[in-house]
This record gives sequence, structure tokens and C-alpha cells, in this order.
Amino acid sequence: NAGTEADVYISVYGERGDTGSRQLLRSQKPKKFLKGQTDIFAVEAVHLGHLHKIVIGHNGLGSGNGWFLDKVVIKDPITDLDYTFLCHRWLDQGHDDGNIARELTVTDASTFPGRQELELKREETWAAEKWKFQKGNTLQFYNRLTHGFICLGPDSRVDALGDKKNKYGKVFFMWVYA
Repeated sequence: NAGTEADVYISVYGERGDTGSRQLLRSQKPKKFLKGQTDIFAVEAVHLGHLHKIVIGHNGLGSGNGWFLDKVVIKDPITDLDYTFLCHRWLDQGHDDGNIARELTVTDASTFPGRQELELKREETWAAEKWKFQKGNTLQFYNRLTHGFICLGPDSRVDALGDKKNKYGKVFFMWVYA
């Protein structure tokens, strides 16, 4: 469910202005915005000079309109430069922060290559896992080396005595390898 059937729009901003909002209509693929797919679009515009940001989003219409966008790469045919805009987030009213549009700034690959992408992956992992740490939940870690459990209770207690019974209702198992 990471793809979308909604209409997707992009605005590209550079040192000489912007494109205005443009719908991404014709992908080089038969069906656009599918999970795991890279779509390629041609967007005609005056030359904007060096690019600094984009705004990309969708209209929220259609079934399964939520969309997980990894990144946008814009190739400038005049300068032959590639501009990368990392997103790695949901554009979905029911996921993440509920926004269906994102403003993304260009990634400077010369400064700490891969660092921004790594930070986005860390943020995505935390967004996916933080629900486990909500009030009232219990985490139970199992160590395969010692065959024992460590339980983190909703009252902030730590039970490292190996109790295998679920006293709290919700228990999420995490396997720990030593």
C-alpha cells in the first residue's frame, strides 16, 4: 500500500523562479506510482538555474491514495546536473504526520554523502517502531544466548528474572542476539 492512484503534483524552485504546480501525468511505466517502482516524467519549464527545493504532493482522491515517497531526482538537461530531494516519508492523511504534500530541499551530496539519507532512515524506523513504547504497552526481550526474558513494563519496571508470563495484556517480543 505504498503506491497511490491519486493525482500527483510537483513545483520546482530554483534561483530564477519556479515551475508552478505541475501534475505528473505520463510516466515511462504503464502504471505510475506503484510500490517499489521508479517513475520517470518529463516536465517542460524555463531554465530555473540551480534548484533548491520542490513541493510534491497529491490531491488525496481515489482508493488507497496514501503514498510513500523515497526520493525525487531531477536531471537538468542543460547543465547535466542531478538534484536529489530525499523524502523517505508518507504522503498520507492516515500515516506519519497526516500531510499529503511535502516541501523538500536539495540534498548536498558533497557534504557528508549518505548522512542525510541515513538520518531519514533512522527517523522512519523510529516512526514505525515508536508505537511499541506507548504508555500501557509492555516489551519483552528474549535473549537466545541465555534463554531468558527481560520485561519492560508499562509502570517503568524492569523484570529481568525470566518471568515468561504476560501480566500486562499487550506484549511485544523482540529477539536479542548476543
